[in-house]
Amino acid sequence: MKLLCLALPLAFLASLTMAPSAFSADVDPPWVVLEGKEGAGKGKHIVLISGDQEYRSEEAIPQLAKILATRHGFKCTVLFTVDPKSGTINPLINNVPGLEALKTADLMVIFTRFLNLPDDQMKYIADYLATGKPVIGLRTSTHAFNGIPGKSEYARFNNGSNVKGWEGGFGKQILGEQWVNHHGAHGREGTRGIVAKGQEQHPILKGFKEGDIFGTTDVYTVHLPLSGNSVPLILGEVTETLKPDSKAVEGKKNDPMMPVAWTKTYKGEGDKTGRVFTTTMGASQDLEFEGTRRMIVNACYWTVGLEDKIPDKSNVDIVGTFKPTPFRFRNDKEWKPGITPAEACK
Repeated sequence: MKLLCLALPLAFLASLTMAPSAFSADVDPPWVVLEGKEGAGKGKHIVLISGDQEYRSEEAIPQLAKILATRHGFKCTVLFTVDPKSGTINPLINNVPGLEALKTADLMVIFTRFLNLPDDQMKYIADYLATGKPVIGLRTSTHAFNGIPGKSEYARFNNGSNVKGWEGGFGKQILGEQWVNHHGAHGREGTRGIVAKGQEQHPILKGFKEGDIFGTTDVYTVHLPLSGNSVPLILGEVTETLKPDSKAVEGKKNDPMMPVAWTKTYKGEGDKTGRVFTTTMGASQDLEFEGTRRMIVNACYWTVGLEDKIPDKSNVDIVGTFKPTPFRFRNDKEWKPGITPAEACK
């Protein structure tokens, strides 16, 4: 696959909150562009944003991008939280260079958690949403941002926001739900996807059979019914263990089941409306399961209006080597991998 590492524009360097000189000349650029091969997605540009501190989005997002570019032809720009001093990925850093790629994006895929990005970076996200273009939110993106009220112009995006018109923040207003709680036992109970009644023929679920979708991350709590025009596609059956053949937990945890994947639309400026797909799954370990990868890939087709191009069984074979790290929180002392964006996308 042709992999282009774009050089940093001087104008963008000047906009960073840390000194431009902090970037060494001998480090890799802080984002990666994967030019799509042949496929139905040829001509469409997806910007994928990682930046959580627990579920290894910096592993999940590159693999997802490689599948989309290699197997389906989408051009993918892959963004990370990058330490300006070293040019390496660090989820504890509030800095995502390259967000200006959203200007030409046909789809934004976001997997961040409580980021307090500078306003000049958040503006690209706000401008994208104003266009009413499609959005896919993975796992912790229900609580994607955490700007400081009174300091950040975009604190209205925060989880639980009480700003008029942005109640609940980005998660509630754009994705359909904010962070509520863990429903399954975190780290002990897994998630088996069950197709919601009446949604069996939805294009996103093309090529599935019951039980294909699984994840080692637990089911999140959501408020029922979901907000706005959200339509549940997949319900999360809480399993006794983290194994895909595990029995379902008995009792109230599965009665009723929480939605773990749904569709909706949101309104941009004027009469602009964008399609949305949200799943509270998507951690790097979740992507070890073929059905979970297929659900997200099919959702990329659907959100950009290519549902009629979804293959009977979309190819979601892993590209390269993929050995996801078990999810857990990292702190400053532990997070020292020294991985650059280019290395993460190999």
